[in-house]
Amino acid sequence: MENVPKKRVPVTEEEKQRSYYKYFEQDMAPAPQESYAAILAGPLTPDKVLPFQERNRLFEPGYSEGEIGWAILPDGTGYLANLTKMPGVTAEMLNWFFAWHGLDNLRYKIWNPEDHYEAVTQNRVRALDPDLTYSERLWDTTHEILEDTGMGPDRIVINFKYPGDLGFKADLIGTEACSTIICGKGYGKGQPPFAVPPTFMTHFARDIEGGIELRSRFWMGWTYEKGQDVKVLPDGMRYPDMAAMSLALHCAKEYHNLAAILPQLYAEEKDNWLQGVTR
Repeated sequence: MENVPKKRVPVTEEEKQRSYYKYFEQDMAPAPQESYAAILAGPLTPDKVLPFQERNRLFEPGYSEGEIGWAILPDGTGYLANLTKMPGVTAEMLNWFFAWHGLDNLRYKIWNPEDHYEAVTQNRVRALDPDLTYSERLWDTTHEILEDTGMGPDRIVINFKYPGDLGFKADLIGTEACSTIICGKGYGKGQPPFAVPPTFMTHFARDIEGGIELRSRFWMGWTYEKGQDVKVLPDGMRYPDMAAMSLALHCAKEYHNLAAILPQLYAEEKDNWLQGVTR
């Protein structure tokens, strides 16, 4: 798949004055062609899908047969997997970026200048609390997002959570098995049939030589409530193939660009929390 540049999302004259606007202007780093090829080759077979109920298998060493791809399962739910090598990136950088970017739309735009329009945290005080770790600034916060994942711009709400509150073995975070987990529950605010169904999102990072690798998993039509895994896609409904494939392509695209900009962005902006934040 050719990584053909698209028209970039709009920016304001005020945003052009930000110190990090330069990342919006530079060329996006392309995802590897083999990642796109794996996604475009067709859906994963069910035996290569990590079941939602077995998500703690991500802590196991090695790789699964389906590290990159998507599928629609017999129960109608959707699934995608992506693997992103992130040289020069640390778990701290990743945690910082997720706490930091919801405070100004431009911070979301520089992540993917072609598809990201807005990301607004509904918990600004928590995001700015210097007494919290970067991870704690994100947990139990809600971001309202406008992005195009390949099916046109859509409004999405993501509630980020402490991994232990979503059924993960949190005592293994910070070990060789896992350096950090970004996870949350999302849903679309559009009108059916185009609204994104409730989705459980996980970006599972572990250290590798010279950086980290990010193993992303999305389970569309699933959530976790009161200690239980819950299928929320109504029986008889089926998540669209094109929506799952498009989201997989989008995930590969955005995370490879983030991998390219994050080391320098963090070095320059890690203490810049207030620029662009309206009071």
